[in-house]
Amino acid sequence: MRVKRRLRLAAIPLGIVTAVALAGCTTAQLNGFLPGFTDDGTQATNRTEMVSGLWVNSWIVLLAVGVITWALMGWAAIVYRRRRGQTGLPVQLRYNMPVEIFYTVVPLILVLGFFAFTARDQAILETQYDDPDVCVTAIGKQWAWDFQYNDDTANCEAGDDAVWTMGVQAQTDTQGNITTELPTLVLPVNETVKLKLVSRDVIHSFWIIDFLYKKDMYIGKDNYWSFTPTRVGEYDGKCAELCGQYHSMMLFKVKVVEPAEYEQYLESLRAADQTGDINDAYHRLQNLPGTGASSTSEGEH
Repeated sequence: MRVKRRLRLAAIPLGIVTAVALAGCTTAQLNGFLPGFTDDGTQATNRTEMVSGLWVNSWIVLLAVGVITWALMGWAAIVYRRRRGQTGLPVQLRYNMPVEIFYTVVPLILVLGFFAFTARDQAILETQYDDPDVCVTAIGKQWAWDFQYNDDTANCEAGDDAVWTMGVQAQTDTQGNITTELPTLVLPVNETVKLKLVSRDVIHSFWIIDFLYKKDMYIGKDNYWSFTPTRVGEYDGKCAELCGQYHSMMLFKVKVVEPAEYEQYLESLRAADQTGDINDAYHRLQNLPGTGASSTSEGEH
């Protein structure tokens, strides 16, 4: 009884210390040092905190399991070590039913728990907006990105009022500094966005790092991703699937702006006559950096 009482008394200050320590954590620490959050806790999209929570809570559970496992291993190694003067092997036991049940049930609970929470969050992440405010077709190609801002947002298709930009592969100088203007995806803050992800050649993967989510792009199969940007700023993006020789140079930028600035950006593309379906203006030679190729170049489509 005394031992139990002492354990209870020890647990109280330990719990208080743990609570105080967690309360003093910064936003970065609470989110597992993942990107996508400002110091005041503002998330980059309406889904960022969900992804962060799934990741961090999973690691907390796994770390707790690891600590218990390491403690039991250490306890067994110390308590059942060979004492001085002992010889031979210790008494061998065929099995221990409670321990066998414990080793079977606990991993099963963990696997089912991880599956349930992952399936729940994945169902939310994969739910697409039926009629988003903005629908952009993001096109991956070796080794750059094209972005088409569709006027038919319900079907995510381009009409006569659609506008687009084409990008070329990033280039660097001898010090590794990027010398070319990266393709930029512009999005309005606090408006629903649906991305249509398309590949022109091989498998790519569309990854906006601070949004904590990436999705593959296949030939002949369009993927979709719906979210709402919640913070104005610039974010880095890249291809997350090895796609050829210059995969590491397949970079882009995401710029989240106020809705009025977004509309001004679309107007600037219309003024540059970058309208209609991007496929009508696409030319494969435009992918090559440093060639000076333009949409009027001759060559293979």
